[in-house]
Amino acid sequence: MAMDEKIEPIYDEVVRHNPGEVEFHQAVREVLESLGPVLSKHPEFAERKIIERICEPERQIIFRVPWHDDRGEVQINRGFRVEFNSALGPYKGGLRFHPSVYLGTVKFLGFEQVFKNGLTGMPIGGGKGGADFDPKGRSTNEVMRFCQSFMTELYRHLGEYTDVPAGDTGVGAREIGYLFGQYKRITNRYESGVLTGKGVDWGGALVRTEATGYGTVFFAEEMLRARGDSMDGKSVVVSGSGNVALYAIEQVHQLGGRVIACSDSNGAIHDPQGIDIELLREIKEIERGRVSDYAQRRAGARFRERTVDPNSIWELPCDVALPCATQNEVTGRDAKSLIHGGCQVVAEGANMPTTPEGIRAFLDAGIAFGPGKAANAGGVATSALEMQQNASRDRWTFAYTEERLRGIMRDIHARCETAADEYGSPGNYVVGANVAGFLRVANAMVALGLV
Repeated sequence: MAMDEKIEPIYDEVVRHNPGEVEFHQAVREVLESLGPVLSKHPEFAERKIIERICEPERQIIFRVPWHDDRGEVQINRGFRVEFNSALGPYKGGLRFHPSVYLGTVKFLGFEQVFKNGLTGMPIGGGKGGADFDPKGRSTNEVMRFCQSFMTELYRHLGEYTDVPAGDTGVGAREIGYLFGQYKRITNRYESGVLTGKGVDWGGALVRTEATGYGTVFFAEEMLRARGDSMDGKSVVVSGSGNVALYAIEQVHQLGGRVIACSDSNGAIHDPQGIDIELLREIKEIERGRVSDYAQRRAGARFRERTVDPNSIWELPCDVALPCATQNEVTGRDAKSLIHGGCQVVAEGANMPTTPEGIRAFLDAGIAFGPGKAANAGGVATSALEMQQNASRDRWTFAYTEERLRGIMRDIHARCETAADEYGSPGNYVVGANVAGFLRVANAMVALGLV
């Protein structure tokens, strides 16, 4: 998609001002390409330099995280929190612990989070954080010591009305527990609304664990419904086998679909009968095993190593594809393979998992493509529901919370459809998500003045 000539200089300045942060550049370009018609209709946004301001984080925090490993040796990591935009509410977004994390990663995720949170219709701003720490292979005590050191610096920037982190890659209920324990210890306050993704016994919300995966499938179901179809009887390919992928698989099966493949960093499994979700969950969550273990224990399932064929999962014929692993995992070539295999719908469970070439291929082919800022917004939406329960000292049932999540995803789909129609791109969920999210944040920024 070509960028409007009025916006191109803004993007060029973002690239110049943020050198080397290629993921951030990609995320900014993907949004800005949709905004030409918006500026034409709302010249006040240009006058107030809303786009320039929205591309610049309100605050970027980088800090040292020293900790002792089990051998007593000192380890040093780098921590990040980018508080991107608070026009709609307190900063809200996850923490990612992974060796690949650097400032560009956190900024791309935070930028996406601003519009994702805006699409939910809930009063939350956008932010993101993390560290270049790898919890894999570390003992429980090492993870605890790292989390405590990380929070010892980060706590001064947090608060239920200021900044509310959650989990992300490498940060689950265990890590959230250690982080919250240290926050409580330092502040001497049981401020349960300061972190989400907590255990259900101490302030967490039912459905939060399932929310991103469930929400992605609910969004895919809405896209199918808009085409007069449903998930029932559809063959589905899901990349990844972490939390998002597992619950996406579960929800697909509940809606009558059949997931025939999933993957991890070592390779992919193909199970034509349909993935046995209970076996896969036992291997991944209890045994901490690999998808290759599933193939060894499930008759008829086949495993392909990533070193043999890194793209094998996308070459399988399917009706629906749910990329739930990591950024830029679906290339232009992969998109063409999916199109050739009969794929009708793609919904992103991960953040920016499709390259620009892949997105163009899907849109050109008329595939219903749900970008991550819309399709995977169920996780942060349910985090906001957790904040509501914490504020009211209440706890909702699983069924009630799941129905709230389903309603939010239905509303996000409707917002995307309406914005795409109004701004000249009917059926284009990329334009719809970008425009609808941007308008909500931009209007709030105008109302709040130059801050």
